[in-house]
Amino acid sequence: MLLHSQILGQGQPFVILHGFLGMSDNWKTLGNQFAEHFEVHLVDQRNHGRSFQSDDFYYDVLAEDIKHYFNNHNIKEAILLGHSMGGKTAMLFASKYPELVSKLIVADISPRFYPVHHDTILAGLNSLDFSVLKSRGQADKQLANFVSDFGTRQFLLKNLYWVEKGKLDLRINLEVLTEHVSEVGEALPLHAKYEGDTLFLRGDKSEYIGNQDEAIIKNHFPKAQITTIANAGHWLHAENPEDFYEAVTNFVN
Repeated sequence: MLLHSQILGQGQPFVILHGFLGMSDNWKTLGNQFAEHFEVHLVDQRNHGRSFQSDDFYYDVLAEDIKHYFNNHNIKEAILLGHSMGGKTAMLFASKYPELVSKLIVADISPRFYPVHHDTILAGLNSLDFSVLKSRGQADKQLANFVSDFGTRQFLLKNLYWVEKGKLDLRINLEVLTEHVSEVGEALPLHAKYEGDTLFLRGDKSEYIGNQDEAIIKNHFPKAQITTIANAGHWLHAENPEDFYEAVTNFVN
């Protein structure tokens, strides 16, 4: 099974992986900017977006999905960028297939273990009853009982789509993602290492990469640089796209 993607522009391949409960569409604006210089691949990971659904969901299979994608698109070497869960997939892929990754960019996630912290969001998404809810507004109102932040709800509700006239549903495989949510926080294997050029980007308002993470990052990625994006939390690419774009462009050039 091949992952769904949107391919923009021409030039050196630049593959972008979204985070948990996200999709390639989250990266469309920045993807178009990068596409002025690269062949950008905005990929939907399994159980997300328009990609296939599967009962298997852990980083080894996510990394193998990317390997299959590279093979299918005849990508010999690419810049690889991943955000959050996508960053974990990218780290593992780069450590397993370093010859396929010219540069690695990891957005707001460390190689370490993270405890489950998506419970409320998943409870909110599981509470959406599409036999009753007939509009995005109604879905937003229901989700607000669980998720107070408007921006987070907008991000989550991007997963809504019309199956047919009058019938909404979610693109994500909510059942499997809920069941396997603990996999999202799993640490990179101890032996995993990538010796190539690596950039870690963290939001100054995010707690995902702290000062205590620098040692573990350097252990797995000896050439890693860590750059902080101002005025940004975990969704740093959406909250400060200008500085994010500049940091990535400076690094890849």
